[in-house]
Amino acid sequence: MFFTCTQYHSRQAGQRAAGPPAEPCPSRSSADRAQEAAETGATQKTRGFGTGLSVNTSVTRLPDPDREAEVVRIYRATIRPLYVCVSRRVGGDHGLAEDVVQETWMRALASWPRTGVPDEPLAWLVRVARNVLVSYFRRVRPEPVDPASIDLDAPAWTPDSPDEAALVSCGIARLGRRHADVLEAFYFDGKTVREIATECATSERAIEGRLRRARAKLRMQIEKLGRARPVRRRPAHGGT
Repeated sequence: MFFTCTQYHSRQAGQRAAGPPAEPCPSRSSADRAQEAAETGATQKTRGFGTGLSVNTSVTRLPDPDREAEVVRIYRATIRPLYVCVSRRVGGDHGLAEDVVQETWMRALASWPRTGVPDEPLAWLVRVARNVLVSYFRRVRPEPVDPASIDLDAPAWTPDSPDEAALVSCGIARLGRRHADVLEAFYFDGKTVREIATECATSERAIEGRLRRARAKLRMQIEKLGRARPVRRRPAHGGT
């Protein structure tokens, strides 16, 4: 058997018993809930992310009203694409996606007053969110999943279900950045070999070779996860 990450919320267990898993892309209400949580000052709960402060509280602490207005504008412009990016990588686990988005914005609000707002805020936020997810998926313990559902070599296969996305993310988190980047672009962002090659300013043949090697390493990690004993652990409190 292969494995995916432990799901911490009891409501998710109920969803599995009641019917098929949620789609990996968030619904409008889920994105709205992530936005409302930050804007109304909701605090973080579990998973070992952040300090428990809210995005809203931190924004109102900014000494410069112009900077505060700029941050609010950037937040409203980036919250949905950031949430979608994160949700795809966690297989539609809305609670985890919201926690990661909140933690990402907390780090932005801690950094930007010192370093300035980046030229491309969304790219900065996505990079930080990916780092948060890598740290998370390196910590969690896996659960069983049908190995027949994972076919990395099938041309049309994508990790659409929560279990498949979590399994791939757990494996990718254990790879080097070079291999992780090409796998995330291909499986989670839905980019073609040509598109990846264009972004990397290299040939399609080079990307095909990189993707082939990355798949082989990912497959090895999945096999290691499959041999690991599935042990449940409580969500960590504190830390990053």
